[in-house]
Amino acid sequence: MKLSIVSPVYNAEYIIPLLVKRIENSVSTITEDYEIILVEDYSPDNSWTRIKDIAKINKKVIGVKLSRNFGQHYAITAGLYRAKGDWVVVMDCDLQDQPEEIEKLYNKAKEGYDIVLARRKERKDNFFKKMFSIFFYKMLSFFTDTKQDRAVANFGIYHKKVIDSVLKMGDVIRVFPIMIQWVGFTKTSINVDHAKRESGKSAYTFSKLFRLAINTFLTFSNKPLILTIRFGFLISFISFLVGCFYLYRYLTDGIEVVGYTSLILSIWFLAGIIIFSIGILGLYVGKIFDTAKKRPTFIIDEIIE
Repeated sequence: MKLSIVSPVYNAEYIIPLLVKRIENSVSTITEDYEIILVEDYSPDNSWTRIKDIAKINKKVIGVKLSRNFGQHYAITAGLYRAKGDWVVVMDCDLQDQPEEIEKLYNKAKEGYDIVLARRKERKDNFFKKMFSIFFYKMLSFFTDTKQDRAVANFGIYHKKVIDSVLKMGDVIRVFPIMIQWVGFTKTSINVDHAKRESGKSAYTFSKLFRLAINTFLTFSNKPLILTIRFGFLISFISFLVGCFYLYRYLTDGIEVVGYTSLILSIWFLAGIIIFSIGILGLYVGKIFDTAKKRPTFIIDEIIE
């Protein structure tokens, strides 16, 4: 049995040596046939230098450098293409996902599961990130008509057939946890301890998180379009009732002065709804355009093993 550990790396030059050491200590109790794939997502620090130095003396470590910053989930995808293991572990590099939990995940998988997700009992994130996570997963559950668990992220162990299925998905927008949910297979989750970030801070700013949320909603759900149609019908129905009311008032000489204010408000309101609806439609058309261009979702600059 071969085991692959895939970890996207960004701003982690001081964490990488400890990350590799802790992974090796944990995985060696499971099997001696393993590989550690570190995908450097064009980090501004010296992460790639650290990876190269370790890979030169450690045959278990494979370094993959992307040509620019594509994002965490694209880096994960790049690592998955390189993974050769019968089982694949995906984890973040900041050691909030603790390598010591890998053995628990594998032991649970041996009970007959293709996917074992790590459920963080208590997230060691800042207040802002926790609140955004709650809002994001509630909205994602609503838009996709599924039940999403905010305590589950990338960390987990996955059978090779699961990873192969994820790689066959042609989505331009890559969100690994959502794709894992979509492919199916037998899955379960176990509670794990979530640690504080070993050093540095998260690269996810509010704007990046917001952009990720919008892309996720547009890629994995057409519900915004459906809601826009429903809202349009509601406005039309209300307008019809209001029109009938004012027609009755006109026929019965109940209107003495035509209302300027109501006319202006109606025009602005309906114009806003129309522009909003066109905007949503435009976002979907934009995603179709991105898909039609068939650009690669990531580009590898260098590989060292």
